[in-house]
Amino acid sequence: MAIGILVAAFVVFANVYADILWYDQLGFTSVFWMENLTKAGLFVAAFLLMAGAVWISLRVAFRTRPVYAPDTQVRDSLHRYQSQLEPIRRLLMVGIPVVLGAFAAAAVTSQWKEALLFFNQVPVGETDPVFGRDLSFYLNTLPFLGLVVGYLVSVVLIAGIAGLLTHYLYGGIRIEERGGVFISKAARIHISVAVALFLLLQAANYWLDRFGTLNNQDGRVAGALYTDVNAVIPTKTILAVAAILVAILFIIGAILGRWKLPLVGSAMLVVTALVAGGIYPFIVQQYQVRPSEKSMERDYIGHNIDMTRAAYGLSDIEVTPYNATVDAQKNALAQDSATTTNIRLLDPNLVSDAFAQLEQFRTYYKFTDTLNVDRYDIDGKTEDTVIAVREVNVDTTESWVNQHITYTHGYGVVAAYGAKVASGGRPDFMLKGIPTAGVLGSDSTYEPRIYFGEYSPEYSIVGGPEGWEPRELDRPQSGTEGQDTRNTFSGNGGPSVGNQFNRLVYAMKFGSTDLLLSDAINSDSQILYDRTPKERIEKVAPYLRVDSNAYPAIVDGRVKWIVDAYTTSDNYPYSTAEQLESAVTDSLTGGTRTSALTGQVNYIRNSVKATVDAYDGSVTLYAWEPDEPLLQAWQKVFPNTIKPYSEMSADLMDHVRYPEDLFKVQRELLGQYHVTDPDSFYDSNDAWAVPNDPTQSNSAVKQPPYYLSLKMPTQDAETFSLTSTFIPQTATGGQQRNVLFGFLSAEADAGTGKNGEKADGYGTLRLLELPRSTVVPGPGQAQQNFDSNTEVSTQLNLLRQGASTVKNGNLLSLPVGGGILYVQPVYVQSTGQTAYPTLRKVLVSFGDEVGFADTLSDALDQLFKGSSGAVTSEDPNVKPGTDGGTVVPETAQQRLSQALDAANEAIQAGQAALAAGNFAEYGEQQQKLQKAVEDALAAEEEIAAATGK
Repeated sequence: MAIGILVAAFVVFANVYADILWYDQLGFTSVFWMENLTKAGLFVAAFLLMAGAVWISLRVAFRTRPVYAPDTQVRDSLHRYQSQLEPIRRLLMVGIPVVLGAFAAAAVTSQWKEALLFFNQVPVGETDPVFGRDLSFYLNTLPFLGLVVGYLVSVVLIAGIAGLLTHYLYGGIRIEERGGVFISKAARIHISVAVALFLLLQAANYWLDRFGTLNNQDGRVAGALYTDVNAVIPTKTILAVAAILVAILFIIGAILGRWKLPLVGSAMLVVTALVAGGIYPFIVQQYQVRPSEKSMERDYIGHNIDMTRAAYGLSDIEVTPYNATVDAQKNALAQDSATTTNIRLLDPNLVSDAFAQLEQFRTYYKFTDTLNVDRYDIDGKTEDTVIAVREVNVDTTESWVNQHITYTHGYGVVAAYGAKVASGGRPDFMLKGIPTAGVLGSDSTYEPRIYFGEYSPEYSIVGGPEGWEPRELDRPQSGTEGQDTRNTFSGNGGPSVGNQFNRLVYAMKFGSTDLLLSDAINSDSQILYDRTPKERIEKVAPYLRVDSNAYPAIVDGRVKWIVDAYTTSDNYPYSTAEQLESAVTDSLTGGTRTSALTGQVNYIRNSVKATVDAYDGSVTLYAWEPDEPLLQAWQKVFPNTIKPYSEMSADLMDHVRYPEDLFKVQRELLGQYHVTDPDSFYDSNDAWAVPNDPTQSNSAVKQPPYYLSLKMPTQDAETFSLTSTFIPQTATGGQQRNVLFGFLSAEADAGTGKNGEKADGYGTLRLLELPRSTVVPGPGQAQQNFDSNTEVSTQLNLLRQGASTVKNGNLLSLPVGGGILYVQPVYVQSTGQTAYPTLRKVLVSFGDEVGFADTLSDALDQLFKGSSGAVTSEDPNVKPGTDGGTVVPETAQQRLSQALDAANEAIQAGQAALAAGNFAEYGEQQQKLQKAVEDALAAEEEIAAATGK
């Protein structure tokens, strides 16, 4: 048994020691110690309180037991129990308090955040509309006081019951033969003290409940309403005073030995609680408020509107009436080139397979199912970009060496233009290949190795001394060659396993004898684990909620995962609570986009921007909203762990964007809280809803928000924005009207081109309210117009021939041309393991009119009566040549580049088909290769003709 205890103790020690090494390597040891020491302090305090109270109660009851008692049958039974317990009485007198104390204390330790916030709170500087208290009282003080009082109630109850049972067991309380109950003086005093303490704590509960009414979620709106303010709060005050008086009566009764007065007081307290706490508020609500509810609740509904909008960052939203037209007039888009040139045709939700087929190169690489949208400056123009990293994908059936020594990292960033595609509908890559190259840089301009990402192995052993034979498979020598290079990690990415003790610790942690015995581990080896960006941030900042989407960006020569994090609370007065999981779930949630936000909150701020280095895993936290009071409190708790955003580089600032999950929560609340007039809010006749994703015909899931570069009607220039739409909320049993009522955008671009400077417009929410008199199709109706159009259906059926699959891309909504333009790319995917979606058509609609063509320009012209007036990314431009002013048509250059890309892809696909013995596929790829060569020669001839060479 001793050996088993030692082994169990070492396993616990190994996990704790491994955590210390992990935090120390990252430079966040203070977080580990503060969290665990706080938990330990709470455990000790709660344990001593519960165990001490129970022990005192047991001991007092035992020491004051009657020395003699009548020898009745009941007494005989109790005597037998006493005789059986006597050999272990001392053990029980200690063991019972210890066990109860340990269980109770373990439950309290989970509240360590509330304790730290209470002792480190920072004033908000705003007060509630009822009691006039600073909001920090509700955010930080009230939860902690509620925790303390609740725990003390449990202590008094458990200790009192323990004492009561002991008195009964030893004769201090007994049932007489004639049906009476005998209670000794000591037992009477004991019970009176316990009841008095319980009543005093109940008085404290009643007093705190007065403030708790401001966070009540059970009324018509959240917060204290008329009945709460004028009936519930006063009666809670009365009950608190009454409970104190009755507690005093119990103490007096215990001293005088008379029970009549405290019992009468208790009965009066119960009656008062029923009448004042239940009946009176019911009468006020039913007979005073209900007949005139709208007028009597007006002020309180106003409080709810104001406080809810403040709690969710909606107070400063810019609302603009948008008198949208549904008539598609010729040249209607002539003034909207800022938006039309940035219309994203590449759907990041569909093109992962294309990235994989064209850029994966090896089976041990993988792209996420849903890619990310970012923006990069190319030749002075900001381009929307679909971006992903080539992560390592380890087969779990591989040997331990391959899983943890050989396949340790991914390689390179792959990025494509969002607003245009290459020939054949393939992504037009800005950065691709192995080694990577393109307009975004090359292997020489950034570190391409991805050791930390969303698909990283559970753990990897990396590193070695100078001269160590590389064991880590690095990358193919080129994208097409079969031989792979090897590499040795040279960063500081994880705890050392260079000594036998650390190896033993981690062998215990991961349950692996291979880790302890392998000859692939050396004196400089490190172990990398907890490698996803989200879990690393959650560990170093356990007080934050982390956004469900981490996105990669090339920043200052490194690949950085950028992650948004939030401070939240569910104690903001008068604010409506929101279920986070419901709010942030949409048609893209799943896989690596699984919702990270769960639980209920009524206050949220994007207070922190975090980065995780994809090479060495280093985590940096930036205080994005430095004045946010909860963040300020946590900075007092964990000093020097969060940097000011003024230390962010200009390059990083350029890739910081408005967070998706916060935007989803805000749009959910705006469905009701776009209405700011209390009377109109009460009527609830203008409630909105987020539309379901019309491209997901088999499931009723919300349409996700989309990142787009666009110019809102109230803006002077386009900005990178996050957008969503609103349709009328469906009444219970009513029929859905899929017409557009609102269009919301959040200015998502934080960069100004300067270090540590945040763009003035970042985070601005702009809401376009559409007229109710004009029926502007919503996303679902626009999709229905597409699907029911005869010409569209005919052409799509032609595309489906040969067992090909037609896939509808994301349906983008754009406020241009004086109305709402819908754009949807249409992808076609053929059969076969190597098939991937390619852009073949573009669907557009304005009002009830539909356009459908091979290109966006043609589709828009078709829609707007022959000429849309739009400038798109597909339009030909001219670009300076190299011979002193001669110009070369950019389209010829593009065709040459595209033809060479197509030739390269055909060669790769042909080799793969040949290796697989698929000679039919090989023949098709040879035909594609021939066609690509012909296209390249034609493009070269055009360029030569233009340049005279």
